[in-house]
Amino acid sequence: MSLDDWLRGARARIDVRDAQVLAAHALGCDRAGLIARGRDMLDATQRVVLDALLVRRVAGEPVAYLVGRREFYGLELAVGPGVLIPRPETELLVDQALARIGGLAEPRVLDLGTGSGAVALAIKARCPAARVSAVDVSAPALAIARENACRLGLEVTFIASNWLKALGPREFDCIVSNPPYIRSDDTHLQQGDLRFEPRSALASGEDGLDALRELCGTAPACLADGGWLLCEHGYDQAASVRALMRCAGLADVGSWRDIAGIERASGGVMDAGNRD
Repeated sequence: MSLDDWLRGARARIDVRDAQVLAAHALGCDRAGLIARGRDMLDATQRVVLDALLVRRVAGEPVAYLVGRREFYGLELAVGPGVLIPRPETELLVDQALARIGGLAEPRVLDLGTGSGAVALAIKARCPAARVSAVDVSAPALAIARENACRLGLEVTFIASNWLKALGPREFDCIVSNPPYIRSDDTHLQQGDLRFEPRSALASGEDGLDALRELCGTAPACLADGGWLLCEHGYDQAASVRALMRCAGLADVGSWRDIAGIERASGGVMDAGNRD
């Protein structure tokens, strides 16, 4: 069987792009390289590896977990079952953070619930002067995040903590978070890639807002005057998150739309006059 034969068979069972990504991963080439190798005959070992990947993908396992990586904000990140798979819409959170720290000499940035380290590392890569700290309660997630930072040569301080509980008194110019925000009974949790991702990184109470209430209730105390809290949230949660932020004393509260036109992130700034 040639590579082209295998790809034709795989495309009948899974998405075309997924088949190409899996083949490129198994054969150690990029997707463009598949064209040049299309007529090459697969040996027995290659067939075993390719067929095993295909079976796992047909069963629904995320491509990112199968190949062990995902691109985010121009960075190639290692990912695995212990972390949320970085998604394009989360790049909005990085954009908003960079827009707010760009004029500072050494901005202090905190990423809460860092997972693979995607947001923290993207900010550090685009703003090398930033002093970036990243928190997660999951030891497997922190191990993957540290691996990514080391491989990319980006200096980020990683801290094991349940949100802000282990940090002590600190001040940041920007706190960012992509917390869990799906309702615990949402049927989407039983569909697609979400079935394989850590539930603790996805679901957050009956209305999906438990983690966001925690963040909006505690993070403002760690903001410097003029510092921003920026959070990703669900497609229908923008108004609720803005209300939480205003109740926490943040000013200039607003929301921003992702690449699909959905209000996906909200934020507000700490005004010294609003502190208790």
